[in-house]
Amino acid sequence: MASVQYINSRAEVLRKTQALAMNINAAKGLQEVMKSNLGPKGTIKMLVGGAGQIKLTKDGSVLLHEMQIQHPTASMIARAATAQDDIVGDGTTSNVLFIGELLKQAERLISEGVHPRVVSEGFEYAREFCLKFLDQFKIQPKDIDATLLKNVARTSLRTKLIPDLANLLVDEVVEAVQIIRKPEKP
Repeated sequence: MASVQYINSRAEVLRKTQALAMNINAAKGLQEVMKSNLGPKGTIKMLVGGAGQIKLTKDGSVLLHEMQIQHPTASMIARAATAQDDIVGDGTTSNVLFIGELLKQAERLISEGVHPRVVSEGFEYAREFCLKFLDQFKIQPKDIDATLLKNVARTSLRTKLIPDLANLLVDEVVEAVQIIRKPEKP
């Protein structure tokens, strides 16, 4: 085996610290784009396609699908966030913001001399701690009544729509859920 490697002349070769910084900056850049979308008061973004078509949205999943992300780390974060949306139906923007913030903290710790493996093990420990906490913190409602359903519907709809429109749809959504609900299942 030769000790010489052939590298694509157009490829960028970075040292590990530069590569780490570049990956963290990609995550922070994606976080900056998405952070103004969070919550019911999030701003609506206008996306213009190559053929001039216009989309107005504040849905993180739509933004991530429409953005042409080139950086591998940012692309991986976008795929993880859209997988969250595919499974649960919400949380795309929160997922991107959470990952971006974790990487900001990792960058700070690494700049203070903490080894990346220790940071990674700390993230794993924190994940286990959070899962235990959530398991203890969760509540199972004894009765799923219309008030609870309205609160859930209102909260969910306000993340996707303007509050006035969301409030108009709450009663219809709750009625639809009650019609299809099977009494033997929660």
